[in-house]
Amino acid sequence: MAHFLRGKQAGIQNDFSAGLSSDLFAIDEVARYGINSHISALAYDPVQSLFALGTNETQHGTGQIYVFGQKRVSVTFITPKKASIKRLHFCADKLISVDSKNEIAIFSLESAQVLASYSLPGLVTALLTDPALDYALIGLQNGDVIAYDLDRQGLAPFKISNLWKDHNPRVRLLPVVALAYHPRDVGSLLIGYSEGAVIFSFKQNKSMKFFQYTLQPGAPGGDSDPTSVRGVRHPRLTHALWHPTGTFMLTGHDDSSLVVWDSRDGRIVMARTLQDTNVDKPGSASGTFGSTPGTFALKEPLCRIAWCSKENPDDTGILIAGGTSTTMPTKGLTFLDLGPTPNYSTSSWQILSDLFEKPKRQHVLPTPPNAEVVDFCLIPRKSPHFAGSNDPVAVISLLASGEIVSLSFPSGNPITPTNQLHVSLTYVHPFVNSMALASVDRTRWLGMTEKRSHGPLILKGGAEASHPIKRFGTRNIMQTSHADGTIRAWDAGHGDEIENEDVIQADVARALGRYENITITTTSMSGATGELAAGLKTGEVVIFRWGVNQHFGRDMPHVSASAFGLEKIIDRAEPGLKEGLLPLTLLDDQQGKVTVVKVSDVGFVGAGFEGGNIAIIDLRGPAVIYNAGLSDHAKESRRGSFRRSNSNTQRQSEWPTTMEFGVMSLDGEDYSSILLFVGTSRGRLMTFKLLPESHGGYAVKLAGLSSLDDAIISISPINANTGEPADATPSVVSGLRNGFKVNGVLLVVSRSGARIFKPAAAKGAQRTWDDYVCDCANVVRFGGTNYALVGLFGDGCVKAYSIPGLKQIASSKVAHILDVRRFSEAVISDSGDVFGWTGPSEITVLNVWGTGQNLTHSQDKLFNVGALIPPRPTISNIQWISGTQYVSPTDMDVLIGGSGRPPSTRMIEQMRSEDYQKQMASHSSSSSAGGQSEGYWAYMQRQMQERTENLGIMGDSMDKLEETSMGWADDVNTFIKDQKRKAVKGIITSKLGI
Repeated sequence: MAHFLRGKQAGIQNDFSAGLSSDLFAIDEVARYGINSHISALAYDPVQSLFALGTNETQHGTGQIYVFGQKRVSVTFITPKKASIKRLHFCADKLISVDSKNEIAIFSLESAQVLASYSLPGLVTALLTDPALDYALIGLQNGDVIAYDLDRQGLAPFKISNLWKDHNPRVRLLPVVALAYHPRDVGSLLIGYSEGAVIFSFKQNKSMKFFQYTLQPGAPGGDSDPTSVRGVRHPRLTHALWHPTGTFMLTGHDDSSLVVWDSRDGRIVMARTLQDTNVDKPGSASGTFGSTPGTFALKEPLCRIAWCSKENPDDTGILIAGGTSTTMPTKGLTFLDLGPTPNYSTSSWQILSDLFEKPKRQHVLPTPPNAEVVDFCLIPRKSPHFAGSNDPVAVISLLASGEIVSLSFPSGNPITPTNQLHVSLTYVHPFVNSMALASVDRTRWLGMTEKRSHGPLILKGGAEASHPIKRFGTRNIMQTSHADGTIRAWDAGHGDEIENEDVIQADVARALGRYENITITTTSMSGATGELAAGLKTGEVVIFRWGVNQHFGRDMPHVSASAFGLEKIIDRAEPGLKEGLLPLTLLDDQQGKVTVVKVSDVGFVGAGFEGGNIAIIDLRGPAVIYNAGLSDHAKESRRGSFRRSNSNTQRQSEWPTTMEFGVMSLDGEDYSSILLFVGTSRGRLMTFKLLPESHGGYAVKLAGLSSLDDAIISISPINANTGEPADATPSVVSGLRNGFKVNGVLLVVSRSGARIFKPAAAKGAQRTWDDYVCDCANVVRFGGTNYALVGLFGDGCVKAYSIPGLKQIASSKVAHILDVRRFSEAVISDSGDVFGWTGPSEITVLNVWGTGQNLTHSQDKLFNVGALIPPRPTISNIQWISGTQYVSPTDMDVLIGGSGRPPSTRMIEQMRSEDYQKQMASHSSSSSAGGQSEGYWAYMQRQMQERTENLGIMGDSMDKLEETSMGWADDVNTFIKDQKRKAVKGIITSKLGI
């Protein structure tokens, strides 16, 4: 009976929730955007053009693996056990991970499924894969190296025991800290132990050379403390890697030393830090001083090192994360551009030493202030070889905070993730401070395609799955405000096919002319015009409008021009933005933090400030047409007020919390007008009329006030006859000149209750919530004619109430999905989609009119079978002639997997491909031979070719004989070489008839 009386009291004759029941109210999890937890690992595959990241297990979520491709391509892998992801590697059609529980997991990129998982026998300290091999080498804490067969999904019989014990028998526990294949000879393995490095030969099954960094007394090393140079020291090794051609090798140490070695004779070519050189020689002085005289500065530890190269692997440089002085104001990645490597055979030792002592150039790839880079991932153009460091175009850096930063390489210019990376990655690039939602007209959104200058696309792999087509008239456009002062707007969809997947960006920091102290607190976008307004913590309101940049390609100096209380900022558009959201005007009211901003569809913008002011802007000028404080209306009308005031309450601060534009007739009036409704933190609702004037402008007049019991969180103008929103749309406003009238009411929701009434101050009907407050609410539509009030409540439930009776229809628990502490930051769309936070940098989309379905696994395709892995680089002809014995990937299958291992899936497919190519080649040659007569010279050429092929076949057969042999002792090698030579000699003599 109570809900029936509420409808009568509100002046509404119809039940807009007729037919809605609890059976229709079921929660579907439609999609997730963002990263669920702290990022811990990065990986990139240049062949498939995919990017992967792993996360830690924290209170916000379990460790997961995200794989991203082009546009919205995304697949999430869940590890078999709850653990943090420590290492990630792409390997051909697989993704390999090692977690904090020392379990290796193999994921198929083709099927997007877990192929296998295996608990390793020890603590994993290093992982190595190669796209040409079906094995993952795993370094353990005890110093052993074991092999996991990716094709057979189990441990291989191959094992390398702790080699450093041969060099130092007294050592006990010595973990493997680094593993690296020789870039041109897969048969040579560089193993880094904490005391030094070893080159291991698979062919000879033994260690070839040992490298230990020793500092004699007086040598400064990487330490800046002069008191530590009195004795012999052995800085612990933390990194070990090859030069891209294998001529040199590099070790990094815990004292921030970088030591370059001659990989052939084991001599030190150069020992240096980022600031000093020859630090291994006694008497050298450190140039790293503290901020005050007589002190020294500590160095950051070396977090990651990569020896990069251009397309020519001899033109190299070293990229380093860490190793800088703690007193340096600018931190980031340090790049030592070494330039072309001198010819080793013809260069003197001094030339080789100068290459590393005096690099061609040394510069810093900058990162955000006070940000520490803990890891990075290079983005090569096409080659997966050379440890993923060949010809990179960009680098994605992981910060200690869990954010990522993308930079061009080697220039270090920031790369915006807009339309370069998946929208989920923008949630950590950098973190999101706030989010808002706008229902933008579908046709308008399809026309909002940003045109911006950018480099080559980073992610081009994968293919999106087909989604159901739902022709919604409006699109859910999400606006995320980031810590660097950027706003990104994109279509979050309705769980359907997204027609315009592009992201548009507005740079608030550039619009303000500063890049510090930029915190965006609130945003609003017009659903009809696409105009965007942003409010800041420092009190500014920045307005953007879609347009074409007249100064494209030019960085224009700002010319200060103010009029009607606003500053013109059109000349602050981004030079690289040709068409998009351009800065229009700036309001700097100096009234404290902007608490709410609202952009209407008819050219008005409202803004509320923490100081209590309300500003209304007419974008037709643009001009400020109203600017006053809430204190100016202290003598409020008592009509419609249900709250008793006292002196203490009057002294409390008050600020606007929500705004909404609408068109309706006020109580006692026989015409409709444009109205602005403002709710405050103390529960007051203020109604302003926007009236046209004779000169073409608008005047603002306070029409009335009403009071509720608590802070207002939602205002919904409703057509009392149909239940549709009574919004201020262009079509409705244009009809006001012809006497068009809207019989409307307001549904106002506060934290403690809801009220439906005729504005400005009619009594209406109200309902008080039960034991829990409401944090977020909105009127949502079901079907075409039914409406309900949906809200998130403090008990962790989402609830639906009828309109106008405010009777509870249904309730569903969502605390296991959403973070209840952030309910106030959630948004509810008009179509019933709830966008809520699940963690610090992840949101989920729930639909209240669903069927109770959980989030489905992504059907996007990741693997492209047509993208072939290029052949692995091999040794040069000169090296082969000089006697270097090359071990092929096929040889490695025998060496690691054993002679009894059946051919792998990759080998079988390769043999099938080769057979098919031979058949096609023979078919084409026979067709050409049958079609024309063969001349004498053609006959001689064919004979020579067949003889060469016969020689090659004989050589291949001998190679297979060599592969199947059980041992690789020197006498066996000599025997096989002799047999080859005799066989070739016999073929030649038989052909010549000798």
